[in-house]
Order: sequence, then C-alpha cells, then structure tokens
Amino acid sequence: MTGTGRDNERWVLPLGSAAAQDFSVSVTDDRDDWTHTSLRVADLQPGRSVSIDLPTTEVVVVPLRGSVTVVSEIGASSETIELAGRESVFAAPTDVAYVPAGGRLTLTAAGDARVALCGAEVGESGDRKPHHLPASDVPVELRGAGQASREVRNFGTPDVLDADRLIACEVLTPAGNWSSYPPHKHDEERTGVETELEEIYYFELATDGARERADPVGYQRVYGTEERPIDVLAEVRTGDVVLVPHGWHGPATAPPGYDLYYLNVMAGPGAERAWLICDDPSHAWVRESWEAGTMDPRLPFGGGTR
Repeated sequence: MTGTGRDNERWVLPLGSAAAQDFSVSVTDDRDDWTHTSLRVADLQPGRSVSIDLPTTEVVVVPLRGSVTVVSEIGASSETIELAGRESVFAAPTDVAYVPAGGRLTLTAAGDARVALCGAEVGESGDRKPHHLPASDVPVELRGAGQASREVRNFGTPDVLDADRLIACEVLTPAGNWSSYPPHKHDEERTGVETELEEIYYFELATDGARERADPVGYQRVYGTEERPIDVLAEVRTGDVVLVPHGWHGPATAPPGYDLYYLNVMAGPGAERAWLICDDPSHAWVRESWEAGTMDPRLPFGGGTR
C-alpha cells in the first residue's frame, strides 16, 4: 500500500481549485476525465439564492451546515421543499431533497448555510418527482470495530432513495480511526459481485475539542492494478475533494485529535444501480476480524442510538 502520490495533481482537488461561479466546489462532466457523477458545494449567506439548470443531472440536495429552501422547476411544475438541515456534519444526520433531471434548481438559505448537490448524469429526464427524505428516515449504520469503527448515514443508497443512477452517503470517522477500510474497488461490471462506479470524496474535518491553533487534517489513499494504475496519497482538509475513477481506495484516516467526515457520490454506466464492492485480497481478512471486536463508544456522533 506504499505510494508516492504521483497522481495527486490530477485526482486531488484542494479547496478553491475546483471553484466555479457560485460554487466553492464544482466537479462535473466538464472535466475531460470525468463522466458519470458531479458535486457542487455552495456557501450561502442569509437570504441569498443560487440557481442552476440541470437538464440531464439528477441530484440530492444535502445541507452540510444550516437550513435551505429547495425550489425545483421542471416544465410548468414547481415544487418547494424546506430542508431543516443541521448545525454541522458532525452534529446529526440531515434531511435531504431528491430532484430529478430536467429542470432548474434554486437554493435559498435562511441563515449561513453550506449545501452540497450530489449529482449523477442520467441523460433524458424521466417521470420521477422531487421528494423529501426526513432525517428520521435516514438509516444510520455503525460499521467496523475498534479503530476501524465509523458511522455511515445512508440517505442516498438504492434501498433508501428512489433514483435513476445516483448513490450517495456520508461517513464519519472518530479521531484516531481508519475508515474506507479494508481497501476496496468498484470499477468492473461483474454480475452479483461488483458494479462499475465512479466516486467522489468530499471532506470536512473538526477537532475533538476547542484548539486555537489546530489545523485539522486527514489522509486518503487510492491505488490501482497493473492494468489500470493510479497512485494517490493525499493530505486532505475541509473542502478538499479526491476523485476515484477506478482502483482500490482506502484507507481514509483520521489522525488523533481530528474527526473526519466525507461525503461519497457514486454513479456508473451499468444497468444495475447497486453498490457492489470487491476488497483488496491482501487486506480482506480485516473485515472478518470485526466479528470479535467492539464498536467505538464515541459513535454515533451526536450521541443516542440509531
């Protein structure tokens, strides 16, 4: 798993390097090397709106901080969804809004807000309708054990969200733990075994207490096969993005003192909308070891049982 990070310049997008118009992050198929997924992040001031046309892109609107009003206009139809949001990504799961392809989307903030648009290219718009998923309906999974413990909020997985191609979730990893582990891939279509999915990682980090000079940082690894090489070893901070076009990805690590959050956006060309993965055979045994382990008591974030 050693690496040089020789492909960081191509696949790692530090905050500000992928900004466009009203978005601090804008990753779309405008990139020559990107096809199926998109991610836009907007930081909104109170009462400020941002609008975007999405003729071929379905999205899930995810408040990262604050609340937001979502207006979807498709043809002569208009629908408004109020998202209560949350204080921060570490505070609690959030309600989300699904908006199908084919129209115009407008976001308006009630106060200071940061909102993500997780997108997938679907081609022509179909007959899907916008809908709201309350935070109480978001399944929260505690995955792994020991120092591989993490929390997964599955608001955009196939068994939760009705969509054409989009798969999305968010993962929270307590300080000192490893996530996205064991390393796995999903870059081939193998019926019942693996699906081909492009993936975006968007990161936020926080200290596990008030620290005036703290510089929260995490790490992300992506590596390939001989047939499809890729070599990413990245230091990531809040607002950074790592793209995974193919290959094994993981671990995502949270150093002691810094909690790690990442938002995953996935989609691919296959007919089946499913998250089917293959573990790196060298490290697959780690997953079996969790059966004898215990969950990190710091989970879930925000306390309580989900």
